[in-house]
Amino acid sequence: QVQLVESGGGLVQAGGSLRLSCAASGSIFSINAMNWYRQAPGKQRELVAVITSGGSTNYADSVKGRFTISRNNAKNTVYLQMNSLKPEDTAVYYCNAELIVTLGLRNYWGQGTQVTVSS
Repeated sequence: QVQLVESGGGLVQAGGSLRLSCAASGSIFSINAMNWYRQAPGKQRELVAVITSGGSTNYADSVKGRFTISRNNAKNTVYLQMNSLKPEDTAVYYCNAELIVTLGLRNYWGQGTQVTVSS
């Protein structure tokens, strides 16, 4: 069974840092883009950061210069290093990936991890 499992969320004070991880497991042939989304209470889910299979990255304007996305292809894992956190970064963070599995190209989501930034 293919799944994405996130870890690393928690409670941190403003200005602090957290590192999120997301590991893909199961019968996976390859992984295309890996992404991080977030959803704050009462708001729509928004794209935070993208990393392609070749390592190209893109970020939402709200996190540029503070967040860094990276991946370890050998471990099928994507990371999100979050620095200089602000209360407005509080949200559930979701990992998303395009995986090539036995049935072809499929899009998967993790279960989400809560990030809370206190002022």
